[in-house]
Amino acid sequence: MFLRTLTGATAAYTLPSLIDDWPSIIHRANASQPVEGDNPRNGKTIPGRDQPSSMDDKNDESFWFNVQQAFSIDRSYINLNNGGVCPSPRVVMDAQRRQLEFTNNAPARHLWQVQDPQLELVRAKLARLYGCDPEEMAITRNASEALQISLNGIDLKPGDEILTSTHDYPRMIATIRQREKREGVVMKQVPLPPPDASQDEVVGAFERGITSKTRILLVSHVVFLTGRILPVQDICAMARKRGLIIIVDGAHAFGQIAYDGREIDCDMYGVSCHKWLTAPIGTGFLHVRRGMIKDLWPLTAPEDPKSENIRKFEEIGTHPDAGRLAIGEAIAFHLGIGPKRKEHRLRTLRNYWATRLMKHQKVKLFTNLAPDRSCAIGTIGIDGIEPLALTSHLWDKHKIIVTPIDHEDIHGVRVTANVYTTFDELDLFCEAMENVAREGLPKNGK
Repeated sequence: MFLRTLTGATAAYTLPSLIDDWPSIIHRANASQPVEGDNPRNGKTIPGRDQPSSMDDKNDESFWFNVQQAFSIDRSYINLNNGGVCPSPRVVMDAQRRQLEFTNNAPARHLWQVQDPQLELVRAKLARLYGCDPEEMAITRNASEALQISLNGIDLKPGDEILTSTHDYPRMIATIRQREKREGVVMKQVPLPPPDASQDEVVGAFERGITSKTRILLVSHVVFLTGRILPVQDICAMARKRGLIIIVDGAHAFGQIAYDGREIDCDMYGVSCHKWLTAPIGTGFLHVRRGMIKDLWPLTAPEDPKSENIRKFEEIGTHPDAGRLAIGEAIAFHLGIGPKRKEHRLRTLRNYWATRLMKHQKVKLFTNLAPDRSCAIGTIGIDGIEPLALTSHLWDKHKIIVTPIDHEDIHGVRVTANVYTTFDELDLFCEAMENVAREGLPKNGK
C-alpha cells in the first residue's frame, strides 16, 4: 500500500489508482493555503531536505509528488529541455489514444461528422483559458504556424516595415526574411536592453525603432533565449497609439505564467500548446482580434479566404483530430493544479538550481530571477566553456538534456524544468555543472 499525507489528511493509494484518483487529489490540494509572496518557504524547511516548496503547507511536496507521478516518463535521463516540447501527462496521452482509435474505426465518418464538431468545446475552453471569444480562437499545429499565418497574412507594400527584436524566434525571423526577398518589405530589429533594465526601458527600445513606414510589431511575450518576460501589455499599448498591427509570440508564455489575454490587447497571439500546457505534440492556437479576421489571409487557401469565420485558418487538408481533442484534457490538468500555483512551482524549481549555481565565480546567469521578469526558464553559462560542448558533456556523461544558446552576448545552456521534475534531479544537474565549473570539461571526452 502506498501511503502519502496530503494537505493535512492521510489518504491511502495503491500506485495504479493514483492517476484514477487524480480529481480528488487535486480537490484536496486546492483546499490548502493559497500561494503568497515570492518566498515559498516563509522560513520553514522540509524534513530531511532544505528545499523550497511552492506553498506554505509543508505537506505540499506530497501534492507535487502526485503531480510527478501523473507523467509516464523515463527517469533514466533528466529532461531539462521542456521549453522545446513538454511530455504530456498520462491522462492526456490516454485521451489522444482513445480519440485516434475511434477515428480509425471509420475515418471518413468519425473525423468530419463526430470529432470535428467536438472541437468546438475545445475551442471554447482554450478561449476561456486565454481570455478571448471562441470566435477569435483558431486551433493550429503550433506557434510557428499561428505566427506564420499572422506575418504572411497581412497585406504590405514594398518598403513597409516589420519591427521586431534581435531576440525573437529564428523561424519568425526567417518568415519575415522571406517576405523581404519576395515582396520588398523591410525588417527592422531592435536590441533589447540588459536583463536588469527597467520595463520602461524595454518599451522605449521598441518605440525608438518605429518609423513612418512601420506597419507591424512582432514581440515575444517570453523570450525563448533566456525566459525573459517582456512588458507586452505596455508595449502593445504604446504600439496601438502609433497605429501598428501587433503580433505577440506567446509560445513560451501560455501555460507557464498566469495572465489574461484580454489585458494584453494585441491583434494576434500565437501559442504552442505542446509546450507549457503539456498538450499533445503538434497542437497550438492563434488568437485573432475579431475585426482583423476578414482581412487576414490564411496560410492555406480555404474556399472563401476573406471569410470572417476564424475556422478558415484551420483549413489545412485532412489531418487527425485526436491530438486537438486531447487539448481539453490538458486544460483540465492545468486548471486542476491551478495556473498561479503552477507558475509559482516552476519558478521555485528554476530558482532552486539557479541560486545554487550562482555561488560559483565562473558561472554566469543570463536570466533576471525577479518574479516579474522570468519564471521557469533560465540560461546559464560557465566561463571558457562553449555552450554546445557543455550540452554534449551533460548528455554524454550525465544523461541530462539541456539546450545550447549561443546568441550575441548570451553563451550558455537553457535549462527548463517542469512540474514533473524532482529536486533530486536538479541536484544531479547542479553537481554536474559545479564539477565543470571547478575542473572544466574532461579532455578527449574522458
